[in-house]
Amino acid sequence: MKKVTIESLVQKYSLKVLAGENHLQKIITQPRVHRPGLEFVGHFDFFPTEQVQILGKKEITYLHKLSREERKIRIGNIVHYHPPCFIVTAGEEGLTYLIHHCTEQGIPLLVTKQPETTSEFITKLDAFLIKELAPEISVHGVCMNVSGIGILLRGNSGVGKSETAHTLIRRGHRLVSDDIVVLKKLSTQTILGTHDGKTKEFLALRSIGLLNVVRLYGRKAFQDETRISLDIHLTKWEKDALYNDLEQEYHFTDYMGVKIPSMEIQLQPGRDVAGLIEAAANNWYLKQQGYSAVEEFMSRVEADIMKPDRD
Repeated sequence: MKKVTIESLVQKYSLKVLAGENHLQKIITQPRVHRPGLEFVGHFDFFPTEQVQILGKKEITYLHKLSREERKIRIGNIVHYHPPCFIVTAGEEGLTYLIHHCTEQGIPLLVTKQPETTSEFITKLDAFLIKELAPEISVHGVCMNVSGIGILLRGNSGVGKSETAHTLIRRGHRLVSDDIVVLKKLSTQTILGTHDGKTKEFLALRSIGLLNVVRLYGRKAFQDETRISLDIHLTKWEKDALYNDLEQEYHFTDYMGVKIPSMEIQLQPGRDVAGLIEAAANNWYLKQQGYSAVEEFMSRVEADIMKPDRD
């Protein structure tokens, strides 16, 4: 998990610092921001003190309408809890009282410069913090985006993961990461796959060496991240190990408490493994839409059985 400082937010969103410039190295630990409301009228039972506090037009207008003494009490009650910082999205006019309180308590007071609504800024900042502060692990494998479906390719070293990824790239799909895949848990149902920075855009092929897929095949060959939908294990061919069932049941691999559907594809010279991965991705997508090829096939069989004999 990366450390996110107040200074990193200032740089990323071009925020103006009105107070607390000596405290920008504070670390943010919570992945969501908070917009105080009930706290202004004295209710602090559920006040998330470790979250970034956002003050929009609604909050600033309310504070402006208070008397000086009342405003001092309301703001003083909140800054007493020392949240990481305040970000104002309603402009910097008339914020002298906020500057005073934040300077006194050593709390950074920041103002947005971009012309966007408070809700838009909160959505953007929440998404950034959730991603940056998400629990993460690193696994050995290759991460690809195949027809919009995030796929994690795993298998023993030398089994052919990178070579398969190269074939997929040549077919128009996108590399996310080779060798080291960083998995981030964004929610109880979502795992995001990405690279570690060092391996960005690189694919290592035995007998060839290190390739930069963007330089070779253009920007369409790479993307920074993808939601993992399938975990595919590439294994060496074993005779009689696979069954020609009408429908293969998914197994599941657990990553930080999130179960990802997994399947096995065996490699053999001449076998179109990249094509099988494309088929697996597209079939998974159809299943999410409620379609089952087996159900359609069986309904056709039943319909044929029910037809009256035509002697």
